[in-house]
Amino acid sequence: MNNSLNNCLAKLLNVIKVLQNNAEKIECPDNSCTKPFLGLNTTVLCFNTRPIMLYRCDNTPVTLNYTSATGTLETTDIFRVESVTNDSVGVLLLEAVTDASGNTTYVNTNTYATINLGCICAIRCLPDTIVNNV
Repeated sequence: MNNSLNNCLAKLLNVIKVLQNNAEKIECPDNSCTKPFLGLNTTVLCFNTRPIMLYRCDNTPVTLNYTSATGTLETTDIFRVESVTNDSVGVLLLEAVTDASGNTTYVNTNTYATINLGCICAIRCLPDTIVNNV
């Protein structure tokens, strides 16, 4: 992989890392009857993570294994950017959980990995979300 592509990917990943670091660590507003204001509050940041998928040059997603809370070996292709250098990215592996309504949330697996950017050709950003304990 050429260095200019690595640098381009590293710059994009670093932007994601900076956005996550600058996100305020507050919970989304309460939407119950006890909500302390009327209407929508558009000034509250409700996200702390921009989940990503990384793709190899053959267009297959990078997948990594982790041990779940129940002790079983699981696989994921969803990551949270934790650190970036010119030739690698440190990621937190996230577990995607889809509820009965089709809503997807992500869970911190407490598993970290370093991925060589020389093996990556594309990044897919997923919708911003809250990941607890990051």
